[in-house]
Amino acid sequence: MRARRITTVLAAAGLALVAAGLAETPLASASATRSTGGAGTCPSPRWVAAWAASPTDGSVPFDASLGTLPLQLKNQTVRMVVTPHMGGSSTRFHLSNRFGGGPLTFTHVTVAPQGAGAAIGTPVTVTFGGATSVTVPGGQDIVSDPVAVNVSAFSPLSVSIYLAGSTSALTKHWNANATSYYANANTGDLTTQTSGSGFPNKSLSWLYVDGVDVMANASSVVAFGDSITDGFVGGGLFSIPADKSVADQNGRYPDDLQRRVTASGLPLSVVNAGIGSNQLLGSLGLMDGPSGVSRFQADALNLPAVSGVLVLEGINDLGLGNNVTPQQLEDGYTQLIGKTHDAGHKIWLGTITPASNALVDGSLTAPNSEKYREQVNAWIRNQHLADGVVDFDAALRDPAHPTQLLPAYASVDNLHPSLAGYQKMADSIPLDLLAAATCG
Repeated sequence: MRARRITTVLAAAGLALVAAGLAETPLASASATRSTGGAGTCPSPRWVAAWAASPTDGSVPFDASLGTLPLQLKNQTVRMVVTPHMGGSSTRFHLSNRFGGGPLTFTHVTVAPQGAGAAIGTPVTVTFGGATSVTVPGGQDIVSDPVAVNVSAFSPLSVSIYLAGSTSALTKHWNANATSYYANANTGDLTTQTSGSGFPNKSLSWLYVDGVDVMANASSVVAFGDSITDGFVGGGLFSIPADKSVADQNGRYPDDLQRRVTASGLPLSVVNAGIGSNQLLGSLGLMDGPSGVSRFQADALNLPAVSGVLVLEGINDLGLGNNVTPQQLEDGYTQLIGKTHDAGHKIWLGTITPASNALVDGSLTAPNSEKYREQVNAWIRNQHLADGVVDFDAALRDPAHPTQLLPAYASVDNLHPSLAGYQKMADSIPLDLLAAATCG
């Protein structure tokens, strides 16, 4: 049964690895949105999400580049490299056992600035309720005690996690677009080893780490979606493997948006809640994670100091199953809007990007996808439920072939943007939309 599921994923991975970007031409600006205050500096410091990675099932034995990934860890250490978007001198770390088959003990955790590759600077032990070891039940997450470590925006951190026992299914983020490392089995606790020599294995997935918070006078904005938000760049006509050349460049559109936000002086952290292959309404049950509707509370609204959410999702619903109707997608968006407003936050919708000439999610494999995409985009542009609209479609489409991405903005699969396309998305997001988000 498992083998059949993995084969299905390989066949559909491209089909699923798409739409979650977010921002484009300002179809609706702040003047056309609800005005409930500005995002000025918060009156007092609080925990703010500086980095996030939405967890997924760990049952697929490969990462997005088709590199090997262990299905089980035993008496070994993983060293995950993450890049926060906001700095601070007091930091917290989130670990997840959301998809574990039972309780999992994180025996020893340290954090340090990344050196060259798997090497690190001076490690600092991370504690949980004052203890260096913590056991997390299956299906749950844990947040650490405050750690006195200086974090700078866009300066990579290495989070080293030692697991003394044998693990069940690994909770991970499948497409990290960043290189992390892990030791061989039965090599023991290497969390304080500053050399990278004990970490011969590389991975383009993040294992267990799913959040970094900093204490700051700021708010967070969540970019929510699928592989386009996740920053996937297709390495072939069927999308996978991912283009490994983009790893470690921090070229996802939320990264590029953060640079614009920081340069503008807005006190906002842009965090990424994209998952490759994710669908708004359905799920393959593997690396694509739960549906967008079902994970929205945990992966967006529950993040620290969130003040707004940018949503771009739906292309996989149209392409993968091809039996989801525009009305069903519109109902899904309406649910997200209602949840966000009930929580007192802003929400913006992005139009779905074109992909009619793609082998995955395009018209050839999903005949109704383009017709339905246009209907959904018309609804997004004309609805007045959300607090604004970002027209990704208009920003990335080819004027000569409007059902396709402009070649300069497309990766080779014609489904996912290139790095230039992600930069275009970030550049097209009107910052006045984000500035309208309240401090909360």
